[in-house]
This record gives sequence, C-alpha cells and structure tokens, in this order.
Amino acid sequence: MSFNDILEAADELSLDEQATLLEVLQHRVIERRREALAQDIQQARRDFAAGQIRPASPADILKNILS
Repeated sequence: MSFNDILEAADELSLDEQATLLEVLQHRVIERRREALAQDIQQARRDFAAGQIRPASPADILKNILS
C-alpha cells in the first residue's frame, strides 16, 4: 500500500474518524521518538562507562563545533 493509497483511504473516513486517526498517529510518533531517545541515552551511558566519551561543558561542545 503506497502513501498515496493511505491518504486516499483516510479521505474516505468521517471527520470524527480522521480526528481519531490523527490522535492515534500522533501518540505513536511520540512513543517512537521516546523509544529512540531512550536508546540513544542507553548507548551514551554505555559509551561513557567504556571510556569512549568524556564529560564536556556546553561551552566546550560549542567550541568543538565552531572550530
């Protein structure tokens, strides 16, 4: 099913069903972003514990970015 097919199917829903679909999709996106962030945090903690990264102040980070 293509993205366009999905959009066309959504157009066939009632206004209330479209609103419900929007809410469901928004919650799913939020949850997926939350899960991705949690995985990034876990990886950063593993990297830190393994000595692969070191603490840095925001000023140090900006200095590295701008140099």
